[in-house]
Amino acid sequence: MARDPRFDILFEPVRIGPKLARNRFFQVPHASGMTNAAPHVRAAFRETKAAGGWGVVSTGACSVHPSSDDSPFPFASLWDQADVRSHALMTEAVHRHGSLAAVELWHGGAAAVNRTTRHAPLSPSGIPWMATHVPFMSSARPRVMDAADIRDLIRWHAEAAVKAEEAGFDILYVYAGMGYLPYQFLLSDYNQRTDDYGGSVRNRVRLVEQLIDAVREATHGRCAVALRISMQELRTRPSEVAPTEAHEVIGLLKDVPDLFDVKMDYSAFDCAASRYTPEGSHETVVDFLKSVTDKPVVGVGRFTSPDTMVSMIKRGVLDFIGGARPSIADPFLPKKIEDGRVEDIRECIGCNLCISSWHDGVWVRCTQNPTAGEEWRRGWHPEIVRRDGQGQVLVVGAGPAGLEAALTLARRGHEVALADKAREFGGRLRWESRLPGLGQWHRVVDYRMGQLRKLPNVSLYPESDLTAPDVAEFGAEHVVIATGARWLPHLCGANELPSGPLEAPRVYTPDDLAAGVVPEGPVAVFDYDSYYLGSAIAEQLAGLGLDVTYITTAGAAAAWGFMTNEQPLVHQSFAAKGIALRTLEVVTGFDGEELRLAQIYSGEERRIAVRSLVIVGYRAAGSALHEALAADAKPGHLHLTGDANAPGAIVHAVYQGHKTARELGVATVTARRDAPFAPRDFQLPEAAE
Repeated sequence: MARDPRFDILFEPVRIGPKLARNRFFQVPHASGMTNAAPHVRAAFRETKAAGGWGVVSTGACSVHPSSDDSPFPFASLWDQADVRSHALMTEAVHRHGSLAAVELWHGGAAAVNRTTRHAPLSPSGIPWMATHVPFMSSARPRVMDAADIRDLIRWHAEAAVKAEEAGFDILYVYAGMGYLPYQFLLSDYNQRTDDYGGSVRNRVRLVEQLIDAVREATHGRCAVALRISMQELRTRPSEVAPTEAHEVIGLLKDVPDLFDVKMDYSAFDCAASRYTPEGSHETVVDFLKSVTDKPVVGVGRFTSPDTMVSMIKRGVLDFIGGARPSIADPFLPKKIEDGRVEDIRECIGCNLCISSWHDGVWVRCTQNPTAGEEWRRGWHPEIVRRDGQGQVLVVGAGPAGLEAALTLARRGHEVALADKAREFGGRLRWESRLPGLGQWHRVVDYRMGQLRKLPNVSLYPESDLTAPDVAEFGAEHVVIATGARWLPHLCGANELPSGPLEAPRVYTPDDLAAGVVPEGPVAVFDYDSYYLGSAIAEQLAGLGLDVTYITTAGAAAAWGFMTNEQPLVHQSFAAKGIALRTLEVVTGFDGEELRLAQIYSGEERRIAVRSLVIVGYRAAGSALHEALAADAKPGHLHLTGDANAPGAIVHAVYQGHKTARELGVATVTARRDAPFAPRDFQLPEAAE
């Protein structure tokens, strides 16, 4: 199909200093968990985006010196020739598709406490970054940089720029955002210096300006130089010469970089979950830049709608459409717009499982795109599946795992029958996506159903509650069981291990609420699952006008939601909706009138009056249908997948469904193991022993 003319503006080439981007789609730097330890994995991950039409493809944070060590979180580096070769794999891959390659030169300062290299952290004034979350906490405190340290920092950036150009990068970033060292110089909270680098905004900007100049001079103007800068705090601070300090800073730097990449200061707002934040949420903070500078500007906002993208360009908010999460969910988003296949875009749902990957220190995962991170290791392509299927496959259960399995099997060429006992397909998402803020999560169902309905080798059977004799009579060569898991009304002890079920009146699980039960208030929600569902249920019940108390074994509401940037916003929502919050407690009993609690550490007993209790804690896998079929099934012809196999988040169900479909009927499945290049292999002759 031809491209819709109203999207033509997105495919105009745009100059960035000495470089020309082929279109306005800019995959901005984002964490992928793929460090120099997995160079082939990283190269294939980024190459897929270049193949998908992104005009610029960037790496994530890349340390310029061992004094910027973010371990145990994954980060890349440009310290030696081994690093150069590692990055060259990525730039070569990106260039094969006509895209520009960008690298984010990074020094963490006080926010990188150098757990591995053991360098003393650097900072403008010795102000520590007092993170309250355990993975970020450290007893190490930074030291105040002197004049020699500042000269070193500038030199490190210049040396890293030379290595970056040698590795093949076209665009070199200076990173002054998200609490990292150049940002610390910009913000008066961190910068209390009295020399030429502190005090006035003019002085605080000086280091950033010098870093940009040093990077440009080191590469003799051959590479474009970008500035990534956070605007959230600066936009709130008054200036004597401009509307805000943000305006003043950009005014002072307006002609210095070749490109401005603008973002928020805090991850929970920069990469905000769709549960609380709509598409394009950054606009109110970054909308002023084009009135101050003539340089091109790129920004993000979880853009998935081409019309929103066009609006951003035409209204002068941005010159490039930045994509991190949408580029993971669908690396081929630009190409689908260009080919007139907008309806085929696999839209980001904003669940932020990709961000949790970085917190976990692993390669990126995506709920919508199960191939993310598996392009090299398993040879999975997000759009292309080997067409080697033959025979008929029956998939029982049309939740996230069943839908993904059916779609992938059909793309392999199998004749696929998809059956579910419900009238509507979607499994757990039929109800969960109707909870407050989770509407966009239904895109998991919408995308797969849209694709399945296009395929001639797919038959859909709603309202089909199949028994083992039904399945046997159907006669499919392969049967995939994806019937989901069950929530149980089990309590837990102080160790958070599930115990037995609670026998009491008006005790419910999420399955009961999904079936239409409305608890009598006051109601307590006891959450030891600690992800999104318990807090979303509390918000839903509060929206019905019930008096709600949320109880958790953890130290915060939706504790695992810290990993997905949801936790701060959950707490804000609870406060706004009047939901009472009790942490570090377990439920020990309930008689229908009074709930008995115990403090996790001390065992102190507490009691509150409630009429109903919702327990969100333990899910059981398994399938009676699978058990009934297993005895007579031929080896390799019956498959259990998704939550029925091992309960987890939706991302795990989709991945299991995809893996089951890719490997069905394949005799040998191997996953390649990546390895880093060793510095000893890249010694200069004079350094060799």
